[in-house]
Amino acid sequence: MSQAHTRVPLTERTPEDCPVREVLDRVGDKWSVLIIVMLGRSTHRYSELHRTIDGISQRMLTLTLRALVRDGLVSRTAHASVPPRVDYALTDLGHTLLEPLTALDHWATLHREDIRAAREHHDRAQAPRPDGP
Repeated sequence: MSQAHTRVPLTERTPEDCPVREVLDRVGDKWSVLIIVMLGRSTHRYSELHRTIDGISQRMLTLTLRALVRDGLVSRTAHASVPPRVDYALTDLGHTLLEPLTALDHWATLHREDIRAAREHHDRAQAPRPDGP
């Protein structure tokens, strides 16, 4: 494919110098997108996030939030209160990520059945036949 066809610049980059890889490493994990979308709706306390995101462990929530804060996508505000309260919110940078994530969600919703049908077709074609290989 030509560079003009894909509209993706074909520059020589090391894996460490690839901005797309850096972003995909963050949003491609199991939990980051869910947290970003939730925080895009409103600020949440840690316990609200943990209660709302089905299946996430406390450790994984903590690690994911730390990574999102480190990347500048989420802010963490600790309040001096008893009991202690910590709020998480999207930063301005985090809000800019909502548009492409929303577009991806829209695309996935539109094409979910197409992908499922393609998988079924592929799996049927790959299944061993009763009369041999």
